[in-house]
Amino acid sequence: MDKKFKNRIREQFGRTAAAYVEATHFSEGQDLQEAARLLQPTLEDNMLDVACGGGHMALYFAPKVRQVVASDLTMQMLKKAQEHIAEEGLVDNVIFREADAEDLPFPAGSFTLLTCRIASHHFSDVPRALREFHRVLRRGGRMVIIDTLMPADPDIAEFFQTMEKMRNPTHVSAYSEEDWRQMIEDAELILQETLIIPKVHDFQEWVKTAGLNRARIQELNRYFMDAPKKVHDFFKIESFAGEVESYTDQKLLIYATRKEKEKK
Repeated sequence: MDKKFKNRIREQFGRTAAAYVEATHFSEGQDLQEAARLLQPTLEDNMLDVACGGGHMALYFAPKVRQVVASDLTMQMLKKAQEHIAEEGLVDNVIFREADAEDLPFPAGSFTLLTCRIASHHFSDVPRALREFHRVLRRGGRMVIIDTLMPADPDIAEFFQTMEKMRNPTHVSAYSEEDWRQMIEDAELILQETLIIPKVHDFQEWVKTAGLNRARIQELNRYFMDAPKKVHDFFKIESFAGEVESYTDQKLLIYATRKEKEKK
């Protein structure tokens, strides 16, 4: 990841860190439950949460594992996540580490579990990040990645990419399920299962987490309202008196493992 782009990410997420902690679309969701069901965490597991954001995934899994390392590129985000988890007062097994997903500062085989939730669309080199995930996972380790699924229709995909960049210029790209399958295979990870989970977003909360000013919010609202009917239908855009109230996208959950050590 280029240094200038990293700094843009730090600036963007540093100033919006508190909003990410408070956002309900991160603090809850079916994707958290499904991740736990597939990973089957135990108190023997040592877990890495990559690009932890407000710490919601780390907090959800902390009671289920021995230890969670919550890592993020942005120090201010880590500080807010640490405050959030400390305020909950229920867990004491989460540690925080500044880390670039594409160059993780951990020895090979450090973790038995790895998660990365709603973050990889900000990575400039997802294949490199996946190679790092493979490296730090122990043999037989389990991994869940959750991110927004790129729509298959080219027109809807173009709308999606544009609106994400309008909201947050550090958005790079979402990917199709087929793209993910290929990248997982190329990283020598073993794809076990994928799930598609719809996610409803309250529009005002969604723009708040990006720290947009009033003019930018109005511009994004117009972009949604002026979209073709098939975009409105796909994203189930709900509006009232010309104001977007909510929309629904699709999250792709990927469950993969690192190959077990071969028996002699």
